Parts: sequence; C-alpha cells; structure tokens
Amino acid sequence: MKYFDCEYEGKVTKHTSRKIQSVLILFIFGFIIKVYKSKVLVSLMQYCFMNIVFATNNLHKIEEARSILGKNFSLITPREFNLFEDIPETADTLKGNALIKAQFIWQRLHIACFADDTGLEVDVLNGAPGVYSARYAGEQHDSRANMVKLLKELEDKRDRIARFRTIIALIIDEKPFFFEGILNGKIAEHPSGTGGFGYDPIFVPDGYDRTLAELSPEEKNLISHRGNSLRKLSAFLNHYKK
Repeated sequence: MKYFDCEYEGKVTKHTSRKIQSVLILFIFGFIIKVYKSKVLVSLMQYCFMNIVFATNNLHKIEEARSILGKNFSLITPREFNLFEDIPETADTLKGNALIKAQFIWQRLHIACFADDTGLEVDVLNGAPGVYSARYAGEQHDSRANMVKLLKELEDKRDRIARFRTIIALIIDEKPFFFEGILNGKIAEHPSGTGGFGYDPIFVPDGYDRTLAELSPEEKNLISHRGNSLRKLSAFLNHYKK
C-alpha cells in the first residue's frame, strides 16, 4: 500500500505518510482482533509496525512514555481497542499489580503490552503509602486528599526521606519481564508547583530544591522513577527486536 487517495474540496492529494497508513491499518486490525481475536494478524501487526499497548488511559503517563520510547515504537492505549474497563489492582505489591494489568491486556489482545504501578515510600512510615499510594485517603483516588493525609502524618516527623518506585511489567511473546525505576528524595512541608500529578507537589528529588511539580516536563522525565523504568524498557525492546 504505497499511496492513499484523499478527496477534499474536489481535489485529490496523495499521501505517503507512514503514520496515516499505520493509524488506518491499526483501526482495521483492531476491529478484526476485537471480533475474531486473530493471533496471526496481531503478530503480523507487531512485526511490521512495532506496536505496543500501554495498559493505561492516563494522559500524563502516555505523554511521558511516548516521549521516552520515541519513534521506534507506536504506543497504543486500551481505548483504541475499545477497552474501557477498570483493571483491578488487587495485589499487595507493585510488581503484582503491574503484572495483573499487563495480563489483562494480553489475554484480550495477544499483543505486546506493558503496565506500570508506582508507589511513594516514606521511610518513617515504614514504606507507606507504598502500594496503596493512589488510594491512600480512600478508594476515590483523590490526589489532593492523599497529600493532605500524608502531610498530616508527617507533621511532627523530622525524617522525611522518601522515594518513588515504579515497576513496569512487560508481556511479549507470552513471557513477562520487569523493569524498576527509583527516584530518591524527601517530602516537602507543603505543596508547591502546578505541574505533574499525584504526589509531585510535595516530593523534592535529591539534588533539587524544587518539587517535581515545579520542574518542567523535560526535567522531570530525565530523573523520574517512571522515566528510569521506561528507559530500561526501551533499551530492552530495541535489543529484543534485533
């Protein structure tokens, strides 16, 4: 398929854009996979276009992943396959939750996929909130409420050492692989900054006097826990495809 003929206001233009071709073919294959679950076609799609599904519909995560994985991979979200279900996170470890989410996608699409789970670990709280970071203040997953609760618990604490830990679970050719990223730092006494998400406004990384929410996206990507794990994933995938 070398050209696409597109009619627009009476004029016919020819486009050789690989991106346009990929989007259209992905749409067609996505429909076929949804209806027929053809493993052969999925494998062909993976081989030709190096597509990989990120098991999240979180736009912040998707943007970060795309910027790090770069042009070698076409990152797809479950939404593009009409998968809108909430994936359960019932494990008691970050690794377990990441694997559950990756398996959820693999079992439905049989295409290379990965998922992540991240936790904020505070030493003086024995590693809490940890695996429960997203729902620390309740099942509503309220980031502001989570921060308020954490700061309240640290009010009389001098030791504010903490770290973000991200575990990525990749499933490719039916085999699971894991990648870990860590960002060390401390918890600030009050929120600062408007960027980022989650606990970013109260986390100051080592070597900085600003919170993650005060850093530019580029600065954050260079040091972030998720960025570190994504770079390990990218290196593995580039080697795996050779």
